[in-house]
Amino acid sequence: MFDTLTDSFTNAIKKIRFKDDAKALSKALGELKKSLLKADVHHKVVRELIKEVEIETKKAGIGKDQFLDALRQTLYKLLDTGGNKGFVFASNPPTVILMTGLQGSGKTTTTGKLATYLKNQKKKKVLVVAADLQRLAAVEQLRQITSQIGVDLYEDEATKNPVDVVKAALETAKRKLYDVVLIDTAGRLAIDEELMQELKEVKEAAQPDEIFYVADSLTGQDAVRTATSFKEQIGIDGVILSKYDGDSKGGVALGIAYLVQVPLRFIGSGEKMEDLEVFLPDRIVNRLMGLGDIEGLAEKASNVIDEKKAKQLTKKIKKGKFNFNDFLEQMEAMKKMGSMKSLLGMIPGMGGMAKALKDFDMENSQELKHLKAMISSMTPKEREDPDLLNNSRKQRIAKGCGLDIVEVNRMIKQFKNAGKMMKKLSGKGGMKDLQSMMGQLGGGGMPPGLMK
Repeated sequence: MFDTLTDSFTNAIKKIRFKDDAKALSKALGELKKSLLKADVHHKVVRELIKEVEIETKKAGIGKDQFLDALRQTLYKLLDTGGNKGFVFASNPPTVILMTGLQGSGKTTTTGKLATYLKNQKKKKVLVVAADLQRLAAVEQLRQITSQIGVDLYEDEATKNPVDVVKAALETAKRKLYDVVLIDTAGRLAIDEELMQELKEVKEAAQPDEIFYVADSLTGQDAVRTATSFKEQIGIDGVILSKYDGDSKGGVALGIAYLVQVPLRFIGSGEKMEDLEVFLPDRIVNRLMGLGDIEGLAEKASNVIDEKKAKQLTKKIKKGKFNFNDFLEQMEAMKKMGSMKSLLGMIPGMGGMAKALKDFDMENSQELKHLKAMISSMTPKEREDPDLLNNSRKQRIAKGCGLDIVEVNRMIKQFKNAGKMMKKLSGKGGMKDLQSMMGQLGGGGMPPGLMK
């Protein structure tokens, strides 16, 4: 997500090698300006950022650390527009959110992702309202999404008036004690009078606590223009950047925050329903600087991993007793945490590895499918105790899962080696060894000071 921006900052920082070298600072700022414009950062934002970084660096005395601090502070200033962060609940439920955006921006999918976040991470009872009655199959798309994530949908295809749908949905939400109501509204291919009039009427009927605008990251500077127009005509309280995982440049985030002056609330970090991240400026700045987001990763993990089970698993790993059932359980938990690229991007120094695994999909990986098929062909005892797997058992398993015996032997050997590696890494200094190893694999080391 932040690949190009992070590379831009890293390359600029490398230009400053000595203290009080004004020429080096000038080169670094020139490099930074060129890279930021290439990364689709708006020219006004680039001008402001370069000016601020130069002033703050000179004020502190030219040097690599001073340049780094100035860059970090300026980025935070640009991204932090004040206002609410993440999701804010109303004092009296239900919290009503109007989801707006242009057609094709990913608004309906983002509504599903937000519902998933509220249900899984905030443990809230969510009602999604199908108020987009303009686009063909919009209601059907929401039906499929809500069914997939296990969230209720309010729909009424007997009427073509979204205001009637919204009013009836809100009555239902109050009667059935829903915590949150997410209203998916109509979009158009471009902003027009008809669209804005309909949104104003829906807004009047819904009396929403907040209005979220879903901006398509891939549209670059257009996302800034359309968000500004929606803010002026409808009023928006927050922006959700969709498809941010597909935008390796990442510059649109800086443009939206600084130019629209509406807080970025969430970013879409992948294709799965779980791939929605809260936009917190300080954490995003850390990731832009290649420092990861350990707090964010810990939060994701805490929402899908049971603390008691995690302690039991740690004990098993330390004793070298990690088995196939444990493996399957961990795979399911990881799937709920989002895409592999997104997770690795949150670990300090793992940006290179995230790039290498950008297309890795845990759901559709052939290797994992084979491994699951092999485990499914084992008896409960074999899953619990991999040491039971002698040659005759392996032959039976190979027949059961339709794999070659050589393939089965290879996967079992890999599994046992992984167990030994985990046992080693769970000991003293294990995390340091892991970070060092993964940093080398990813083609880059850990940022200074984080390995101490």
